[in-house]
Amino acid sequence: MGPTESFVVIVDDDDAVARAIARLLRAAGVVVDTYASGLTLLERLQADPGYRPDCVILDVCMSDIDGLEVQQRLMPIGLPVLFITAYDVPEARTRALANGALGYLRKPFIASQLLALIPPRRP
Repeated sequence: MGPTESFVVIVDDDDAVARAIARLLRAAGVVVDTYASGLTLLERLQADPGYRPDCVILDVCMSDIDGLEVQQRLMPIGLPVLFITAYDVPEARTRALANGALGYLRKPFIASQLLALIPPRRP
C-alpha cells in the first residue's frame, strides 16, 4: 500500500498554498480535501465520525486557530499530522514533533519529501 491510496486533508488559510499542495498530492494519486480553517475541520470531524483522513497537513500560522492547537485537538482521535509552513521558529517545530507530527517541512519544500511522509490508507 502506498501514498496513491491515501486520503489527506490540507488545512491552510492561504488558498493558493492549499491548492498547490492539493494539486501535487492529486497528481500522485492521493485523495484530497482542503479546509481554510482548523475550526471547520474540527467541526466536520465531530459531526461525521466516519470522516477519517489518513493524514492532516497543517499550516502553523492560521487566522482562526493555529496548527499547533489543531494538532492538540486531533491527538485524542489519533489522526497523523504533518506540518508544511513558512513559520521558522524552532520552538514550533520542537513542539509539533514532540506531539507526534510525522514531519515539519518548511516552504518551499521538495515534493518527494512530502510524498514520502504521507501514510498509506488505513484499513
